[in-house]
Amino acid sequence: MFTQSPSVERLVNAFRRLPGVGRKTAERYVLHLLTMPAEESVAFSEAVREAREKISWCPQCQNLTDVTPCSICADPRRDKTVLCVVERPAGAIALEKGGSYRGLYHVLHGVLNPLDGIGPEDLHLDALFKRVETEGFCEVIIATNATAEGEVTALYLARRLGALGIRVTRIAHGVPMGGGLEFADDQTLARALDGRSPIA
Repeated sequence: MFTQSPSVERLVNAFRRLPGVGRKTAERYVLHLLTMPAEESVAFSEAVREAREKISWCPQCQNLTDVTPCSICADPRRDKTVLCVVERPAGAIALEKGGSYRGLYHVLHGVLNPLDGIGPEDLHLDALFKRVETEGFCEVIIATNATAEGEVTALYLARRLGALGIRVTRIAHGVPMGGGLEFADDQTLARALDGRSPIA
């Protein structure tokens, strides 16, 4: 049977690394890829390869981009006095879709999690603190997810940034506890931003 092929198993395991994809779904993806016309399969793999080659991290905000700096950091119409800190690029994408936030972003690429050995040095927080000290922000909005790790990260950042004399706020919890920004609808995100409050 074709599913016993090592190359097929490798492809199944590759798909299983995607969020929300279990073994059965991965097998369906592989079956679809292997039964579609060869040129379409090749075009799919080429699209992935090209995106990986052309997309990198913005040196300013650490978000995904194909230009340096990214289009948000380079946009003169953005409010350069407000910075929104999110866990991952998906959080910035979700807020952008909402359309109500017009400031800048900083992507952490994770959250503090002592149980998994993830400390401040693993999140490259020095880049964030340097931006806050040098770019003249009046407010930093912390928009980490409403999870235990997101809350710990928010409190840590609030203490460190507050010591710099910056107004630090937290998005309101229209975003459900345990949920991520990328799963919230546009209106909930807009209300969460509007209802943000200072972090003690």
